[in-house]
Amino acid sequence: MNKFHSTRSTTDSLTSKQAIRKGIADDGGLFVTDELGERTVRIDDLAGKPYQQIAHDVLSVLLDDFTEDELKTCIAQAYGQQWSDKRITPVKPLGDDYVMELFHGPTSAFKDVALQILPRFMARTTPADGDERIMIVTATSGDTGKAALAGFADAEGTGITVFYPQGKVSRVQELQMTTQTGGNVNVCAVNGNFDDAQSTVKRIFGDKELAARIEKDAHVVLSSANSINVGRLVPQVVYYFSAYAQLLERQAINVGDPVDFVVPTGNFGDVLAGYYAKMLGLPVRQLVVASDRNNVLFDFLTTGTYNRKRPFYETISPSMDILISSNLERMLYYMSEKDPRLITYLMNDLAEWGAFEVPPELLRQIRRLFATGWANEDQVRQMIAECYDEHGYVLDPHTACGYFVMQQMPAEPGVPRVLLSTASPYKFPRVVNESLGLKSDGTDFECMDELSAKTGTEIPPMLRALETADVRFRDCVEVSDMGHYVEQCADRL
Repeated sequence: MNKFHSTRSTTDSLTSKQAIRKGIADDGGLFVTDELGERTVRIDDLAGKPYQQIAHDVLSVLLDDFTEDELKTCIAQAYGQQWSDKRITPVKPLGDDYVMELFHGPTSAFKDVALQILPRFMARTTPADGDERIMIVTATSGDTGKAALAGFADAEGTGITVFYPQGKVSRVQELQMTTQTGGNVNVCAVNGNFDDAQSTVKRIFGDKELAARIEKDAHVVLSSANSINVGRLVPQVVYYFSAYAQLLERQAINVGDPVDFVVPTGNFGDVLAGYYAKMLGLPVRQLVVASDRNNVLFDFLTTGTYNRKRPFYETISPSMDILISSNLERMLYYMSEKDPRLITYLMNDLAEWGAFEVPPELLRQIRRLFATGWANEDQVRQMIAECYDEHGYVLDPHTACGYFVMQQMPAEPGVPRVLLSTASPYKFPRVVNESLGLKSDGTDFECMDELSAKTGTEIPPMLRALETADVRFRDCVEVSDMGHYVEQCADRL
């Protein structure tokens, strides 16, 4: 059975249920299992399998303490009628390349793939003999917040508190969160950027006195829904296998042929899932990390130095405006031949000096698999226009970062490239309209209507309905007050 421990020590030995419930290790590290890759997922019978069956094949390897019935129930509930495409993550041709659409879930963003199933996992981690409840505390750069709120709203035995950076998410993203229904949800803006909010959430998890008070007074334990939670990360592995299955069905590849994936990413979770897929036997030739102007990952992957002490830019791809890529720590653990001492050393340097440097041999190994590129905002706008002109396909600004990087890189003959499309363009209608030369001076909802009328594409009904939804949450706190706010929310749960 898989046993989980921190990236920074091997003292823990938790089951996947325990690791999912806990969220983050006591020493601040992320949960990993040294058994990853010992068992693989068969690819010779992938073609024709529905998404739900592929999910079962992958998750039963990664989360092997869930029973067959538990997994099947979680998967059936997570990937059902709430998806607008029965393939869940459909792959479509885009010129000579392919795009995998990850935005057909209830909040129109790729986070739905994991956050529709994480609450179902959580519900099955609760000890049978107690009244203890879980409160999810998470920081969002835009999409995680709404997807987590939608997944956890009114889920039995749970509550959720979401922090987002004030004024630094799109209007549609903000409305998605602040209009969320449910008796167990809380949403609060923070005066700061995403890194401020995420770092403080991590500190809240490490505050043992706060945790003890909340547990004693409210019978509540805190956990995470960010991709630092292993239960949030592993469902994302599934769609890489689904992409491969769909390429097999299209006869674009034969079993065993390699594939490249181009992944827009800020927190490194989406692309890390591709690395896990490779460890499980998927023939991934290259994972291309695409960044926006906050190109800290680009610099790291080209120089071996990770330096978060740099200007923070608010861009038109706000979900990628991140300077501390939490999930990088997991990749470094595996690539360093599972060396927790090295990871501790690197993460201490990051905390103390704002930077770390990996040994040259480790960088060479990382670069054998991970390629990288980035796009500035002019290039993002240009890609949205070019992709629509050439292919009649509308990109959101995050996916456009990936599209730019893909266009810059020479394709390997015979190796298909799959671009992961992370959000519906209707979450960012003003930017998309500006890029396409359409009317963009009205409200976001007028922009949506214009985009739909001019491109013949359909507005996700849930996004259009936000115009008349009631705003429930208007709280805004200083970064220093986030812990107190969490305590208040736990008392009300």
